[in-house]
Amino acid sequence: MTTTPSHGQLPAITLTHTVQERLSELAVAAGNRLPELAEFLERELDRACVVPDDDLPPATVTIGSRVTFVDCDTKQRHTVTLVWPMEEDVMHYRLSIMTPVGAALVGLRAGQSIGWKNRMGAWRQLKVESVH
Repeated sequence: MTTTPSHGQLPAITLTHTVQERLSELAVAAGNRLPELAEFLERELDRACVVPDDDLPPATVTIGSRVTFVDCDTKQRHTVTLVWPMEEDVMHYRLSIMTPVGAALVGLRAGQSIGWKNRMGAWRQLKVESVH
């Protein structure tokens, strides 16, 4: 059995009202098909600071953000654009919010780190380097 690693306190996350509402709907819809992801998203939504759509702090990961992050376990650097599920395109580095790493990234700011569970069930750590 894999347990959540102790990486300290979870980082603060910020979501816009519109993103929070849509993610909540997606989490409910995914409950039967992707229960672990749905549960992770619901926990993130519960702890998020929700702001008006035009008040998102700079360098905060949201839908449409181009994000560079480092997988702290493999030291690999990735640059992706975070998108809604129907816009996902791996060949063009468009990462769905409904993937484990996409769900982990949303709401973070440059410099923050978070633990996330990959599709194989292993806990990983990532750090956001930049958000555009």
